[in-house]
Amino acid sequence: MRYLLTNANVYRGGDIRKEDIAVFDGLFRSTLARAAYDRIIACDNYTVFPGFADVHVHFREPGFSYKETIASGSRAAAHGGYTTVCTMPNLNPCPDTMEHLQIQLDAIERDSVVHVIPYGTITAGEKGEILSDMEAMAPCVVAFSDDGRGVQSDVMMRTAMLRAKALGKLIVAHCEDNRLLRGGYIHDGAYAATHGHKGICSKSEWGQIARDLDLVRETGCGYHVCHISTKESVELIRRAKAEGLNVTCETAPHYLLLNDSMLQEDGRFKMNPPIRSEEDRQGLLEGLRDGTVDMIATDHAPHTAEEKSRGLRNSLMGVVGLETAFPLLYTHLVQKGELTLQRLVELLCDNPRRRFGLTETVEEGASANFTVFDLNETYDIDPAEFLTMGRSTPFAGWTVQGRCMMTVVGGEIAWCDPRLA
Repeated sequence: MRYLLTNANVYRGGDIRKEDIAVFDGLFRSTLARAAYDRIIACDNYTVFPGFADVHVHFREPGFSYKETIASGSRAAAHGGYTTVCTMPNLNPCPDTMEHLQIQLDAIERDSVVHVIPYGTITAGEKGEILSDMEAMAPCVVAFSDDGRGVQSDVMMRTAMLRAKALGKLIVAHCEDNRLLRGGYIHDGAYAATHGHKGICSKSEWGQIARDLDLVRETGCGYHVCHISTKESVELIRRAKAEGLNVTCETAPHYLLLNDSMLQEDGRFKMNPPIRSEEDRQGLLEGLRDGTVDMIATDHAPHTAEEKSRGLRNSLMGVVGLETAFPLLYTHLVQKGELTLQRLVELLCDNPRRRFGLTETVEEGASANFTVFDLNETYDIDPAEFLTMGRSTPFAGWTVQGRCMMTVVGGEIAWCDPRLA
């Protein structure tokens, strides 16, 4: 396929400039005579970004394909402007051996329209008792995580860190101290108190981060924290970075745009960790601005409509996010002056790629992986338009600006708005 995007607004390192983008047999190439192209697309009003990278998604296959598949999840990623995603390992069977991992790798090879790189588990079955077969899986996984469960044993986490360090891989931690959960399912704040709900205290997250940072000091392991949600977590990571520890972290759009005063008695407001206080939200935003928070990941976690229809108390935890992340963040952070567009692209693209070794550029001779947005189009978020099998989002009905018009992966069009077809 050879095609030309003409007069596009091309994002390059913080600047946007008018350029033609030529894709020739899967690579970026210098422009040729127009007759050389199979397709020419006028992009006068569109902006071209390097493809976004999400290091925290759940595609549910194998084991839970009634919620999402590699095929549906990767289409949703392309629809949101993502060209690379990393899939979490809480599956059945979970990727704790090469044999189990191969099931997922085969599905990715067969069905994915974007680059999908899986995680391997830290422990066998994510049970926290013995290590997974990390050596065998290391060449095929992006990192190791027991996402969905915190590793409760200090000894096991220390052992895992030493093994991961020897293999040159990151430990990517879901931090949650089970002793402090006490049956909670939303933030232990004002909404829980006034509506009769059991709360999850902030220390269940930041307390385990503090433990892990002590282990990082001891082992020298590269360490990344999943979906931080509390102001205390931000401060711990800020201090660790000032100390020189090899530490990064992510947060998610729902923690940046919502607080617990905005909760409703609806399962689409239930996720783990929970939406927390306004003070926590402000702490996360400050962490984005000063570089403490390295990246934004969606924690895209689809469930069936029935599983999310049981209210705050009984719905399963998790919401979808791949198709709404950029427009939400662009509208409610960039346009409101909370972040610059350059910083947002760093958080969605540059930093996750650098930390996890997921290199992509919009440079001549590189593989053509990019996304095209109409930054001027305004619309309301409608889950009926999603390509994911999940529909549960706290942002349904929110007005946003910025629609993904096309996503190209390896020179192939993974998503194209029908208006460009």
